[in-house]
Amino acid sequence: MMLRKMTDRINGALHSPKRDAFSVQQQQQQQQFPVAPPTPTDSLATTLSVTNTHRPSISTQRTSLSEAESSKQALHSDYERDVAMHDANPPFPYPKRDKGRYRFVDFEFMRTLGTGSFGRVHLVRSRHNERFYAIKVLNKGKIVLNKQIDHTNNEMNMLLAVQHPFIVNLWGTFQDATNLYMVMDFVPGGELFSLLRRSNRFPEPVAKFYAAEVALALNHLHTLDIVYRDLKPENILLARDGHIKIADFGFAKYVPTVTWTLCGTPDYLAPEVVNQRRYNKSVDWYALGILVFEMLTGLPPFHRTEAGENTPMALYARIQDGERAIRWPAQFPPLAKDIVLRFLEQDPSKRFGNLHNGAGDVFGHAWFREVDWARLRAREITAPFVPKVTSPGDARAFESYDEANAAARYNNEHAYDAHGHLFPDFDYTADAAPAPAPRLY
Repeated sequence: MMLRKMTDRINGALHSPKRDAFSVQQQQQQQQFPVAPPTPTDSLATTLSVTNTHRPSISTQRTSLSEAESSKQALHSDYERDVAMHDANPPFPYPKRDKGRYRFVDFEFMRTLGTGSFGRVHLVRSRHNERFYAIKVLNKGKIVLNKQIDHTNNEMNMLLAVQHPFIVNLWGTFQDATNLYMVMDFVPGGELFSLLRRSNRFPEPVAKFYAAEVALALNHLHTLDIVYRDLKPENILLARDGHIKIADFGFAKYVPTVTWTLCGTPDYLAPEVVNQRRYNKSVDWYALGILVFEMLTGLPPFHRTEAGENTPMALYARIQDGERAIRWPAQFPPLAKDIVLRFLEQDPSKRFGNLHNGAGDVFGHAWFREVDWARLRAREITAPFVPKVTSPGDARAFESYDEANAAARYNNEHAYDAHGHLFPDFDYTADAAPAPAPRLY
């Protein structure tokens, strides 16, 4: 019954809108990667029946005690009260960078890089320094309708507190009467998701390279008590030099203890999330285990395509079953299997990354033996795949979209603004901000 209720909740959310051994291995492997990794022919390869369609992230929120108590599906009131206390948004205690002050007219909109439920990401060029950036444009009305206000404000706050070579930079934000704008790095190499789908799977040294960079990024977030909560290939971008940049912090949250909110991508949800239990940063290490498996085989470990097995409820049942539900390819590397199982430990208190030594256990695992962590963080190790980028604004790695003159609908400074007061840290593009909408009681 609990699993069915969780499935209903998730379905509802889904339908709302110096050369070391490691570098030597990579250079040997690079000869097979002139443009993208070749489709393998050995028995480890997985025949993909999935499409190149991005997997949607999901979220359901209870952000106040009153919501929890009024819910028709509320559990025992004392438990809900405890949950609501843990799921509040405590003040973020870490310093944030000063952000630039921008206006819509500061940028020339070039093309769409991606679309989502609340808006688009555009490639833009600054009219001042001629550099290229990515601007995420989010419709305020849709954010409010889908109850994603906290997630949106969190994304800005988290990115301003984070400075790491493998995480995208946020340069500034602004808003008009209709939309929010986030000015970020343009990362021209496209998504790891696209590279993985073209390649079917990655050879072990390649998967290890990307997993190691993700581990460094996650550890940095966790030192700031930030839980990322939406790790997947779609949210990992490739820079011009082939190193990663983790993007899309819409579900990132400051979590000094535990939290409750259901969010993430179904294939990557930890069992404690599926079971509606409190969770902490260990869900990110669980997701890294899923990512390693997907990079090495082409599919997440609990994904199925057979009739009757490809339903959400069947997926969540397999997540709860854990290791016994995984189909291991015969040639899956033994050390990779060991670290994956440690990441996918059902009990968060026993999960790699969440033990006494924290991320030290991850960095010290035998699968990462060849990795020079300091040189990797300094981006001194050549990436296994370097995207073809011929100019600073080259966006060929991204899909083409129907532009439909989207940018013409932006820069709406003078319309009535019903939601601006909900996003107080987004500066206004006009000299005088529109009056906030009246509160209804």
